Amino acid sequence: MKKRILILTASVGSGHIKAAEAVADELLRQAPGVDLITVDFMSRETSLFHWLTKELYLFMLAWVPNLYDHCYKFSGGESGGGLARRLAAYAMLPVLKKLIARYQPDLVLCTHPFPEGACALLKEKLHTQGGDLPLAVVMTDYSLHQIWLYPQVDAYFMATEAMQEEMAGLGLGAEAVASGIPVAMSLKNLPARQELRRQLELEELPTVLLMGGGLGLGGMDETLQELETLADRLQLLVIAGRNEKLLARVRELGAASHHSVHCWGYTDRAHELMGASNLLITKPGALTISEAFVLGLPMLLHDPIPGPETENAVYAARHGAAIWLHPGESLSRAVRELLHGNLSAMGEKAKACSRPEAAAVIAKKILKLCRP
Repeated sequence: MKKRILILTASVGSGHIKAAEAVADELLRQAPGVDLITVDFMSRETSLFHWLTKELYLFMLAWVPNLYDHCYKFSGGESGGGLARRLAAYAMLPVLKKLIARYQPDLVLCTHPFPEGACALLKEKLHTQGGDLPLAVVMTDYSLHQIWLYPQVDAYFMATEAMQEEMAGLGLGAEAVASGIPVAMSLKNLPARQELRRQLELEELPTVLLMGGGLGLGGMDETLQELETLADRLQLLVIAGRNEKLLARVRELGAASHHSVHCWGYTDRAHELMGASNLLITKPGALTISEAFVLGLPMLLHDPIPGPETENAVYAARHGAAIWLHPGESLSRAVRELLHGNLSAMGEKAKACSRPEAAAVIAKKILKLCRP
């Protein structure tokens, strides 16, 4: 009888979804007969309440990021934070129960803490009834946070050995694997930069890629206007994500720019655009950083979401793979210095941080964890 795995992810940005897709692709490669079901736990189709929770989160990010920062820090607390996490898990438990009853999985894999919390609560409640559903979790951050930590989890997959060591000191009992954050295995087999530029019909110019994540966040409009002050002609590649207003604005700015500006909305060619670039300007989402590591792509990081993205920026900058641009610092000056500096050395440091086999490591372990 083939194994059935339920993957629970969340469309909060694109990182959690991309991590789930990377592991799913590798599971199918290693075990072609495996039955995979992937569910966006925060979509409107799954639950109106979950979707409203996601919309509240996005509203806080856009309009009151400091409030989000306070919520993030509060949720990491042992007392009030623990109560808040438990209440959220109880609120989302009914939907989780329906999904488990419908799909009868042999293992649940979560790439977001909300479905993880609900599943951990379900396992806690089933414990006295002999419930033995394996629960595996892929952490999509470069730092540990209490929101991910539940004693009912059987295996955690995390970004670094430092996180693994920190986990070991917590005494949760779960297996902790420093697999790296899973990215598409195809990343390591991309053509060379010059060939990618030929395929994308790009010019041979110093090329800077601007990304704001799947939501098109990150002050990209202002970034483009500041880059316009640079005298050297650049090739600017802009991914606006699902932000239609931003896409229209980029096209408007690009038409009047002395740079060569190319723009895309939500695209499946992001990896090729990364491979064709000399420098990436982006918010420090963990998946984006992990992909840049694999490609050896130097980064200029700005406007992190308070909390996890700040920790991601610290990690990449500390390892020499990125420059973290703080408020008040000149973006145009930083770009000029980077393009005229030793980008190749930064690229090598990025590659030293990479874990291109993360998805394969995670998939192999998950297949062993599945209950017979």
